[in-house]
Amino acid sequence: MICVVEEPADVIPIERTHEYRGRYHVLGGALSPIDGIDEGDLRISELRQRVAAGGITEVILATNPTTTGEATAIHIGDLLRSQVSVTRLAAGLPVGADLEHADEVTLGRAVAGRRTTD
Repeated sequence: MICVVEEPADVIPIERTHEYRGRYHVLGGALSPIDGIDEGDLRISELRQRVAAGGITEVILATNPTTTGEATAIHIGDLLRSQVSVTRLAAGLPVGADLEHADEVTLGRAVAGRRTTD
């Protein structure tokens, strides 16, 4: 399993959860055509090589929930989906939050990403 993040600092909060036990791949940023950052400026080709080498069953896309992070996740998902299972971090309401204070995008993602009760 490989967890893909934008920057090295993004590894720390994932490690703090104690939920992930795999390897990481740091892209070195996110796609941003406006800023002139394209695939060649990130470590996407290295990620493709790691997946092609075999032994990887899942790639978790843990890019930031920003426009550039989402675009990067979509692009990488499209590149790798035929070779390996590609997943994205869930998004939704933080624990302890009130629905009345949630913005529409966050609440919409929580509804779309709902799961059965355990």
